[in-house]
Parts: sequence; structure tokens; C-alpha cells
Amino acid sequence: MSKELIRLKNVSVAFDDAVILDNLNIYFNDKEFLTLLGPSGCGKTTTLRIIGGFLTPTSGDVLFDGVRINDVPPHKRLVNTVFQKYALFPHLNVFENVAFGLRIPKTDEKGKKVKIPEKEITERVMEMLEVVNLKGFEKRSITSLSGGQQQRVAIARALVNRPKVLLLDEPLGALDMRLRKDMQNELKRIQQAMEITFIYVTHDQEEALAMSDTVVVMDGGKIQQIGTPEDIYNEPKNAFVADFIGESNILDGIMHEDYVVEFFNRKFKCLDKGFAPMEPVDVVIRPEDIDIVAPEKGQLRGTVTSVTFKGVHYDTIVDFKGYKWLIQTTDYHAEGSVIGIILNPDDIHIMKKSEYSGMFGDYSSYSEEYDEIGDASVELDEEESEDED
Repeated sequence: MSKELIRLKNVSVAFDDAVILDNLNIYFNDKEFLTLLGPSGCGKTTTLRIIGGFLTPTSGDVLFDGVRINDVPPHKRLVNTVFQKYALFPHLNVFENVAFGLRIPKTDEKGKKVKIPEKEITERVMEMLEVVNLKGFEKRSITSLSGGQQQRVAIARALVNRPKVLLLDEPLGALDMRLRKDMQNELKRIQQAMEITFIYVTHDQEEALAMSDTVVVMDGGKIQQIGTPEDIYNEPKNAFVADFIGESNILDGIMHEDYVVEFFNRKFKCLDKGFAPMEPVDVVIRPEDIDIVAPEKGQLRGTVTSVTFKGVHYDTIVDFKGYKWLIQTTDYHAEGSVIGIILNPDDIHIMKKSEYSGMFGDYSSYSEEYDEIGDASVELDEEESEDED
């Protein structure tokens, strides 16, 4: 079982009556790769700054190994930070950039200044350069390095002080897409090799899903959901999470009973339960989960209004009586063609209504109820039951 390392307890931050963090409660485990994910202004970087000691919360406590550290300055915390702007010294070579922090005398328990021996500095710098795959680059100038190599130098400089926690504030933001993907794998490898906690901030959901053990989705200074990448994607808690993590078709529905939901004026089987009878809900259907079939075989029928080639698949917009869905499919369906779709129970995800209901997932505007055919999946089960009787 993972050991808890950091806890933010009832933490709030306000500037000029504007609430940035609203009573945040969260903990971070030792040796965990945790990502704070959300749009600009959601409070994720503020959370990182509080952990790093660059900002003091308006209220609440920051605990490190169970000890309150609200008043502990950044340089005395076992935490280091890598920023989007690497802040490397252009007049120093790679080795000296990494060694910079080690050359600053430290104060021991008796208040005496202590220098790290040069031999130890060399050993620790070379060890870090090997970890970040820059062995042999120690004499290179910073200006001769690529963006990805400069970022590795910044990571090595942060890790050479042997922190227990590394904070990363959108460190891949300045890199091109291909290099970002390469560095995602590299960061995960480094975290596993060093066996320390990484707390990563990004607005890029693909980065969060690719690297993290745990994802924390934030909006409006509050935590919307915490879970594994799989849980966050497959079982979103509300419409904001469903929309922010990937593409979603989000519909109004009514939960008739356990495992039966109504939307588009018909009933469908689902895998969800625990809702009140006839409770209004949000229904999430991921674009890649929808099966396209011949119109006469579909549970729903619609008209293709737009097709965009995405390399691996086509983004196909389909109009169901004025309500447009996004469907992702490897098969091409021309604009104007009529298609049918099939929804299996595990393709349908049910969420409680929230403040975000009605804000996302509609690719046009809902204009009229969909009442072409009966409750295909439910009626099929009822017919089979009657046959058995």
C-alpha cells in the first residue's frame, strides 16, 4: 500500500475577493505520478505553488509526512520544481547547469555553512545526466541543445538535489507535438527510475492519460474527480469531466429503474444503477463506442452532415432530428447519407445532474424528440421473455 506523503487540508486561496482554490482536500502518495488536469484558471498551478512553498494558502494546512509546513520556505522543503520556461544559464555548460544548486553552501543543524565536496558533485551530476539520457553532453553549451535536451537538463538540475517530490508545471508546453510524445515516455521512465513522487500540471488530457497513475480533474478551484486514467475516462462523474477528457456526446436522460435509461424518447439498457426512479440524468456516449449499421438495422437513424479525416479515423457528425452527434469510425460515410447506429449497454454511461449539465456534448441544438422507432433493445428483451413464457 502506498504511503501518503503530502496532504492539502481545507486549503483555500483568494486574491481580492476572487476565490482561486475553494476548500481543497487532497493527498499525494509517495512514488506516485499524479497529474493536476484542467483548463486555464482552474487552480492547478496555484495548487503546485502551494506545495512548492511559493504561495501561502489563505486558509488550511499543507502537511508533509504529517508535519505542517505552511511557513517552511521553498529552499527548505524536500521539493523541487521544473517550469515551462526552463530558466537555464546560457553562459554555463550542461554540467555546470546541473551542478549549480550543489555548489551553493548548505546550512547544517548547527547553523554552519557546509559545502559538498567536488568529487561528490561530479558523481551526482554524472549520475543524473545518465538518468536523463544526456551522458556525454556535459561539456555542451545550452544554446547548442534542442528543446527536448534543454528540458532534460532542467529535470536533471531539479533531481540532483535528491528531492522527495518533483513538481512539473506544464514542462512540455514549449515542445512540438512529436517531441512532446517522446518526452511523455521519458518523464514516466525517469519517475520510475528515481522512485520519487511527480506532481504534474497540464491542460492536455492526452498527456495526463498517458503518464499518470492518478489524475485529478479541476475546475473553478475545486476538484471534480480523482481516479486512475481509466476511471476518469470510462466513468466520468459529471458533464465537465466527460467533455474535458476526450470527446463526448452528452444527452438529457431519465433513469426509469436500475439498468434502464430513457433518452431520445425511448428506453435503452445500460450498466448503471443506484438512481432514483425517474431521476433526470446526463447520458454520456463516447464517439468511438458507437457502431454504425444499415439504417433499417439501427436503433436510431440519422443523416451525416460532416466528415473530417483524422488519419486513423473519420470524425463523422450525424444529425438525429436536429441533435448532432460526433461518431468516430474507420469507415467513410459520405455527407448526406443516412445511417443507423447501435448502442450496447456498456456504451452508455449515466451521470448525476450537475451545474455543468446542458453545457457540453451537443454538436448543434436539440430541436425535437426522436420518435421514429420503439425501444429497440428493451423490446427485444421483452419479446425473448414472452417466448420463454
